[in-house]
Amino acid sequence: MTTAALPAPSEARTYEVRTYGCQMNVHDSERISGLLEAAGYVRAPQDADPDVVVFNTCAVRENADNRLYGNLGHLRPVKDSHPGMQIAVGGCLAQKDRGDIVAKAPWVDVVFGTHNIGSLPALLERARHNADAEVEILESLEVFPSTLPTRRESTYAGWVSISVGCNNTCTFCIVPSLRGKEKDRRPGDVLSEVRALVAEGVLEVTLLGQNVNSYGVEFGDRYAFGKLLRATGEIEGLERVRFTSPHPKDFTDDVIAAMAETPNVCHSLHMPLQSGSDAMLKSMRRSYRQERYLGIIEKVRAAMPDAAITTDIIVGFPGETEADFQATLDVVREARFSSAFTFQYSKRPGTPAATMDSQVPKEVVKERYGRLMEVVEEITWAENRAQVGREVELLVAVGEGRKDERTGRMSGRARDGRLVHFDTGDLGAAIRPGDIVHTEITYAAPHHLNADGAPISHRTTRAGDAWAAGRSPRTPGVNLGLPTIGVPAPLPVAVSACQTH
Repeated sequence: MTTAALPAPSEARTYEVRTYGCQMNVHDSERISGLLEAAGYVRAPQDADPDVVVFNTCAVRENADNRLYGNLGHLRPVKDSHPGMQIAVGGCLAQKDRGDIVAKAPWVDVVFGTHNIGSLPALLERARHNADAEVEILESLEVFPSTLPTRRESTYAGWVSISVGCNNTCTFCIVPSLRGKEKDRRPGDVLSEVRALVAEGVLEVTLLGQNVNSYGVEFGDRYAFGKLLRATGEIEGLERVRFTSPHPKDFTDDVIAAMAETPNVCHSLHMPLQSGSDAMLKSMRRSYRQERYLGIIEKVRAAMPDAAITTDIIVGFPGETEADFQATLDVVREARFSSAFTFQYSKRPGTPAATMDSQVPKEVVKERYGRLMEVVEEITWAENRAQVGREVELLVAVGEGRKDERTGRMSGRARDGRLVHFDTGDLGAAIRPGDIVHTEITYAAPHHLNADGAPISHRTTRAGDAWAAGRSPRTPGVNLGLPTIGVPAPLPVAVSACQTH
């Protein structure tokens, strides 16, 4: 592999991060951006080829490999025509494939895993110096990712990791082998990071974990997550708190009470079902059954009648019969989800399910998936129609409405998480992403709502001010002694995230 000469120290190299997968990956990409900018890189303009392209990959779906190698192939001629360009691959697929990535795509410069994101700037520099690929995959966490500098993508909403890794053994899931065992942050660290975000104008945080409500297992407090939710209610200026994703086996009544009694915790819940069949749940090693799952939904609705509940469902898991599939449809009809993320089962090498007998034929999976989608859409549309005529509070968003420019609307998320496209009336440009709008729902579609009347009220916020000024929240991390290129931009002053209670 050939590498161009190093640029002069005054030259800032540009970067681009391409993200695939879940919210954890999205937040990891914010850390990758923060690391690179702390090391002196700058984000590449949209119309320019970057000096460094980082792929932050996912390994959950069957086509993840094809997608990565296809994109790497498209990038090869770009790199050939751009002397000094580097390509890095990180994330779950990098943790899984390791050195195979460089063997299949020798024009890749750096491969790093899920446990050593903080090494990326050093690996890039080493690859340039040695004119050879650098592959570094650790088997356990090097530092908790939230101690790394982070360049936030949103001025109004932020991700906050409370744990990484997972102790579950679901037979369809490859994540535990790639993310490792669960590691929990101390509550004081989490709350300090939330306060730092609020100090920069952020109004909404989402608490993240592979199994968010098992938080506390590492320090022996099974009620830690409910306590953490309540503690966020004491943070002045924080208007909305969300969390994802919980696991039904760990979902305790104190969490429901904390959601219902803490004013800034939103009445929205993502509760993965996967299957409504007890036989399939046992085969999946999901540690709960249909009765337990529906019991949680019933308790949530009793405490919060306005709660919007979303879910994940897998169709065609090995051994699934028509009766098993019908059990899933029964739960969907009873639970009445506001939306569902639905998947056709796909084999993932390295998971127990990949070698199970009775793999369901693809044509059967596809047919069942179509029937599931019909039922899901029927219910989500009915649930959305029930919102017509209601006044909602919207946190104005950016990039949520693909047709907003053409229709003259803006978009935002209601407190229950529903997407609303709204008319701005006479307020027009006065409304910014990050502001708060109250409006009335006038129309419902299966996957969104419209509010076509003039807003009832509009409140400007510091998040909206930050968006108008083009400022992105940045949270500093622990100085890891990483190499720098050029002169790093100074980070804004924020509350330290290293305090513990």
